[in-house]
Amino acid sequence: MRFASLGSGSRGNSLIVDAGGTKLLLDCGFSVRSMVGRLARLAILPEEISGILVTHEHSDHIAGIFRFSARFGIPVYMTHGTHAAASQGQGVPAGCRLIDGHAAFSVDGVEVTPFPVPHDAREPVQFVFSDGQCRLGVLTDCGTITPHVAAVLDGCHALVLECNHDPDLLAASTYPAMLKRRIAGDFGHLGNAQAASLLQQIDAGLLRHVVAAHLSEENNRPALARAALAQALGCAEEWIGVASQEDGTGWRDLAREL
Repeated sequence: MRFASLGSGSRGNSLIVDAGGTKLLLDCGFSVRSMVGRLARLAILPEEISGILVTHEHSDHIAGIFRFSARFGIPVYMTHGTHAAASQGQGVPAGCRLIDGHAAFSVDGVEVTPFPVPHDAREPVQFVFSDGQCRLGVLTDCGTITPHVAAVLDGCHALVLECNHDPDLLAASTYPAMLKRRIAGDFGHLGNAQAASLLQQIDAGLLRHVVAAHLSEENNRPALARAALAQALGCAEEWIGVASQEDGTGWRDLAREL
């Protein structure tokens, strides 16, 4: 199993998981044209995608989902609450499959485990992917680490982990006070120290890849995110990957370390 970020940040998010020939997208926060280009960088055609999983309804995660799905005939998986918010009460589009945010399911042989997270959305979830041998956990758009979140991500072989902000940079930023409180609140986004604390709460002994994601361009720096996660793991800072807004990351194979 391998994975790559197509881009991560406040202007759009998408990640691809490739396991045994089954290719799944997690979110689709870019236009159809941009998605096609970003997939091409990874030598992937849209027609190869088996499904699109949705974390929540915020535009940086769903901006291109319905058009991309309709254009290429790809099923979309989302919770009832996310669908209600994303579709604004319209009927379920063709190819949209509603999921239970507490129940694992399979897509063409890949086990997908959704889990609820505290975030200011209707019914947000994040996901763990497994091919039966390795587990990839993804956690972004989460305001605080709950015991359930830590339990689900325990023992993963790879983690894509939100490092949205540095508290000092956020406090000094030009953001309105209300937005600062929202970001730093229990239903906002994880800061570097919170992400690092998760790594200290779980069994990290199997980790082969850790990628910091959803970094704020104004309120964080890649070096700060790397330093926080590396200190928590006791590893070299350069071992920690960072998913950028424009380029995401290259492929990372769970069968081997970077």
